[in-house]
Amino acid sequence: MSSDNNNDSQMCIPGMGENKPRPRVLGTSFFGYVPDAFSNDGPDFPSAKATVSSASPLVNLSGPSPLPVPIATETLPDDINPDSTKFEANSRGTTEEAFNESAQNRLIIKNGKVVNSDSVEDVDIYVEDGIIRQVGNNLIIPGGARVIDARGRYVFPGGVDTHTHFQLPFMGTCSIDDFYSGTKAAIAGGTTTIMDFVIPQKGQSLIEAYNEWRNWADENACCDYNFHVAVTWWSEQVKEEMAELVRNHGVNSFKIFMAYKDVFQLNDKEIYEVFEWCKELGAIAQVHAENGDIIKENCQKLLAAGITGPEGHALSRPEDVEAEAVNRACVLANQVNCPIFIDNLTSKAATDIVATLRKQGHQIFSGPLSAALGITGLSQWDRDWKAAAALVCSPPLRVDPDTPDFFIERLAVNDLQTTGTDHCTFSSAQKALGKDDFTKIPNGVNGVEERLMLLWDRGVVTEKLTPSRFVAVTSTNAAKIFNLYPKKGVISVGSDADIVIWNPNKSKVISAQTHHSKCDFNIFEGMECHGAPEYVILGGRVVVDEEEMKVVQGYGQFVPTDPFPAYVYDTIKVREEDRKPKGVNRDGTSSGLGDVLPPQLKATVPANNGEASVPAITPEPKEQVSPTPQSPVPNGADYSTPTRSYHASHFTRAPTVSGGRNMQDTTFSLSSDYPSPADLEASGRRTAIKVRGPPGGQSTGLW
Repeated sequence: MSSDNNNDSQMCIPGMGENKPRPRVLGTSFFGYVPDAFSNDGPDFPSAKATVSSASPLVNLSGPSPLPVPIATETLPDDINPDSTKFEANSRGTTEEAFNESAQNRLIIKNGKVVNSDSVEDVDIYVEDGIIRQVGNNLIIPGGARVIDARGRYVFPGGVDTHTHFQLPFMGTCSIDDFYSGTKAAIAGGTTTIMDFVIPQKGQSLIEAYNEWRNWADENACCDYNFHVAVTWWSEQVKEEMAELVRNHGVNSFKIFMAYKDVFQLNDKEIYEVFEWCKELGAIAQVHAENGDIIKENCQKLLAAGITGPEGHALSRPEDVEAEAVNRACVLANQVNCPIFIDNLTSKAATDIVATLRKQGHQIFSGPLSAALGITGLSQWDRDWKAAAALVCSPPLRVDPDTPDFFIERLAVNDLQTTGTDHCTFSSAQKALGKDDFTKIPNGVNGVEERLMLLWDRGVVTEKLTPSRFVAVTSTNAAKIFNLYPKKGVISVGSDADIVIWNPNKSKVISAQTHHSKCDFNIFEGMECHGAPEYVILGGRVVVDEEEMKVVQGYGQFVPTDPFPAYVYDTIKVREEDRKPKGVNRDGTSSGLGDVLPPQLKATVPANNGEASVPAITPEPKEQVSPTPQSPVPNGADYSTPTRSYHASHFTRAPTVSGGRNMQDTTFSLSSDYPSPADLEASGRRTAIKVRGPPGGQSTGLW
């Protein structure tokens, strides 16, 4: 296929129907079209049937040539004003009407173990008109409902994947899974809501790009969806369009890139201003955290040294490059009290930074790349180029074999809150665009279908995660962070009937032969997972029925997200008040540090409030002084006035009210006029006392 901009030929877009013309391609820029990118007859490349080494998890990399998908479209005509249309949640429309012919409107799920993020209950669920109407036992159900017996099964909310890239124009090609095949794969794995990304070209209108992505998704998505919007350049126009997207288009999150220099990357000043504006809009700021400047320099050095293979990608992005960017993003966001969501961590060092700052009160949400829960990045050094290139993603998968378990453990204790897939698939032929230069290998891996199975197998089966924590990580936390809750992420009366019935006893071997992605390989090839979805229900409709797929193209709804999610911004408001700066009153009426220190400094201030350290002096009660020792006050005397007797260097206090002697008094003195034993006897005090019956009895031993 030619990349000529004047080529007006119409091509069919997969999943969009025979009468949907393909938009014209915009050229050969970073987003542009590369000839033969979708054909196995493209760049010179080893046979697609090459044998995969035993060290690689990949097999069967051959497959049918994928059909073309849209790369980038022309701008909207001048007579169309994208601001004139307010996008609300689309109805399921005529597609639903056709679907209803064979689908029942009422459904009851009985005998299952219903799991939410905070509970596990043996209750039944009644669904009508796509909404959960009743949850409990002994439900009164109208007739005509389909009954699913979930005995021995877990029943939990459909998954929410916060990070996918379907039909993404990227690095001279386009991700091979469009909104039909990608969302079909999501449903097959138990995910019923995906959050994809609108990524404008530098200089492109955010509204225009949003409309393009909506057009691609609205007619094709099988499951529900929402969009984050990337800020790839910064200006007053971008600022105004962000506000427009929040007000009228159901968007409440914006992504910035600290990597992909000269393409997507913003500088620190721009990032600071984006964070500040997100805070004003009540939005979540998302971050791709890698130091793009260092990566660019590393890439140049590696290529100059003759390292051109996929291992160069990992070498150019070491862990500290990710960790530095994570820390910098957190620092910038904290200056303006903006909540941030850090996409898809892959390193221990970056995770430790997030965990530490969260404990200090920073509003940071994050999670590992789901691929990092199942595999490491060691295969990037495989001698089979295809096997190595298959794992290229950003940030890269790490080689430390303990990393998958490390992430599971951090998810268990809420240092990390979610896991997203960054599902962005490219065929073997597309990956081959970087055969001689690792910087040209399209970045991305699969995972949208495998995410829940991986986490269940690695977390719940091993008893590192409870079923409730599994639900929190796969749906509830994401729904709360992005204001989809309680519509999504919970089985509760009034929530959407997005439900997974999970068979914990079923085993499934992952393979490109059986997955629903268009990609001709799977990075988890041959991995066996214990636990898999048996039924998946979307909007009250059974779309996976005893593992049989019954999805309908275009049935998915766009789900708008409102700004200021309470789960996030309630804490932000409290921090805002606590951190509000106050001036110091220096009018001379008080001293010390005062009471205006910000909370983060109060813990470091000594108890004396910063004043000079002077020993505390407790004033003694008023006392009587006599030149000679006083005898003890006899019983019945007046004890209302404390007294102190004085004789040279010897002090004795008067008896207590009960007649006891102060045991701290001493009879020792170097003074020559110390009272004699006779004086002491006369005063009732003795120099020694013989104890006739000491505690423990008398000793008869010789010592």
